[in-house]
Amino acid sequence: MRVLFMGTPEFSLFSLKALHTSRHTVIGVVTQPDKPKGRGYELQPPPVKVYAQSEDIPVFQPETLRNDAFLEPLKALDPDVIVVAAYGKILPPYVLRYPRFGCVNIHGSLLPEYRGAAPMQRAILDGKPFTGITTMHMDEGLDTGKMLLKREVPILARDNFETLHDKLGPVGAELLLETLDGLEAGTIEPQEQDESKATYAAKIEKADCEIRWSLDAATLHNRVRGLSPFPLAFTHLPDGKLLKIVSAEPGPDMKDVPGRVVSFDGGIVVACGEGSLRLLGVLPEGKGRMRAQDFVNGRKISIGDCLT
Repeated sequence: MRVLFMGTPEFSLFSLKALHTSRHTVIGVVTQPDKPKGRGYELQPPPVKVYAQSEDIPVFQPETLRNDAFLEPLKALDPDVIVVAAYGKILPPYVLRYPRFGCVNIHGSLLPEYRGAAPMQRAILDGKPFTGITTMHMDEGLDTGKMLLKREVPILARDNFETLHDKLGPVGAELLLETLDGLEAGTIEPQEQDESKATYAAKIEKADCEIRWSLDAATLHNRVRGLSPFPLAFTHLPDGKLLKIVSAEPGPDMKDVPGRVVSFDGGIVVACGEGSLRLLGVLPEGKGRMRAQDFVNGRKISIGDCLT
């Protein structure tokens, strides 16, 4: 089939690369405009653009899709199907209706759970034992379209956002190719989502990153995992400086003042509302990432200090 691909971040690359090396033809890539990054605010292209240009795939970066802004290029490309993987813009009706095989989205959850912007992070934050990929026909709602295929992926205790992302990406790419083959052959029966089971994965906000030591250790461990390697969960040292937490694990079962540093055994052990959390990797304010033990050796924290 003639495929128009719409995507932006690293997660999109898994599917784009699989499509480009498949029997289908990627006729173009639509991605977000370049954005300024770093101290110099230099314009940086999205990962999808970099790959597409390296493979001589035409790239389109419309500022908006509204008011038929992309209609003429769409007609010129004339795709059989549009594949969407973390594109980052809402598709207007004229785009959704154009291809004869529809717009197929690769979503990082088992729909109808975790519709929305941050399904992977939210699944870890909620302590889910598994998640997965759903391919779906897009409609005008937020991840409300009919489901095509699903595949389950376990979330291990050692998984964080990065490792889960890197597990789901290849699964999504494989499932996408199966979906396109099934649509072309007419062997997939789209399934309506059960609205009574729908949940929403809102984008990660600053409040989601705050460590509240009155919570139990398991909840805080999930928070650290779900927000690593970025944007990272954070707490504050007694002097008020920010301390971001890169990695952690549940510590020994204990009762103490929540937030109090109780031990340096294997890291920085901090009492929680229930149990304790052992910090393994940290990012101190104004510094680079380091092992918690190296932070201790620098005498920046003491037993009995309370993190807030």
